[in-house]
Amino acid sequence: MHKEKILTIDDDPDILDVLHLTLSENYEVFQAYNGKEGLLMTQQKNPDLIICDYVMPIMTGPEFCKALKKDILLRHIPIIMLTGKGEVKDMVGGIEAGADDYLVKPFEPDELLARIHMILRRTVRSLDANPLTHLPGNTSIMEELQHRINKGQTFAVGYADLDKFKIYNDKYGFEKGDEIIRATARILINVAKEKGGNDPFVGHIGGDDFVFIVEDQLMDSICQKIIEEFDKMAPQFYNEEDKKSGYITGKDRQGNEIKIGLLSISIGIVSNAKQKITHVAQISEIGAELKKYAKSIEKSTYVRNQRKE
Repeated sequence: MHKEKILTIDDDPDILDVLHLTLSENYEVFQAYNGKEGLLMTQQKNPDLIICDYVMPIMTGPEFCKALKKDILLRHIPIIMLTGKGEVKDMVGGIEAGADDYLVKPFEPDELLARIHMILRRTVRSLDANPLTHLPGNTSIMEELQHRINKGQTFAVGYADLDKFKIYNDKYGFEKGDEIIRATARILINVAKEKGGNDPFVGHIGGDDFVFIVEDQLMDSICQKIIEEFDKMAPQFYNEEDKKSGYITGKDRQGNEIKIGLLSISIGIVSNAKQKITHVAQISEIGAELKKYAKSIEKSTYVRNQRKE
């Protein structure tokens, strides 16, 4: 099993021992005795998170933070600053230098573990987020799916993408295409919030491909609402002539001129209500197959997997 890597930096061997005992069961732990050594080890080990003391010889905690944040390849690594004084000026100084969080020594091991978990999860989401919609990307989607499988709960996954999107982009340009992708993301988010029950999830695979996860019994009404909202929204992104005619002209992959209807949305639904799902790849395979079938229908639609055990 993959373990995330944590670098601990402190000139006090006893603190390093406590940190190692606290963290080693769940994480791969490396140690350094000052900021300069910690900087070198960060470059060698590329840890997922760093815990460093505020007061250290050779290079202090704030100096270490500032040096790390100057490195474009390492500046994304989150840092928890440890301070023995608990004084506001130390905490503020650490945050201003680039630390993501701070903890006063002596610390409670459970609190440290909780903060580490929160920061690592937030960092993955932040790094993985799609730059256009800011929705969670592929890594977070896979993590969320695996989490639901591991919990053994009944869920449904909707794989959605836009039909005729490439030809629309060719005619109207990528800027208008990006507007449609953002508008689609807003529809998915709003419908998931409104009708998604407890703990809905929306992710952006890339391009015009999205994923949303909700309770199985809510999925059909959610898809109906998404289609309703999308079909209401899509015509707004066409000029009056194209909107009135109901189609645009473009070229197929062979270069032949064709007439294409207005944008629509296709959704393939994968559910574990009647079929056992044990791994993420299984969901992706079924989802791709269902979405392909949905796209063969010349209008916004959704289809479910009908397989049973």
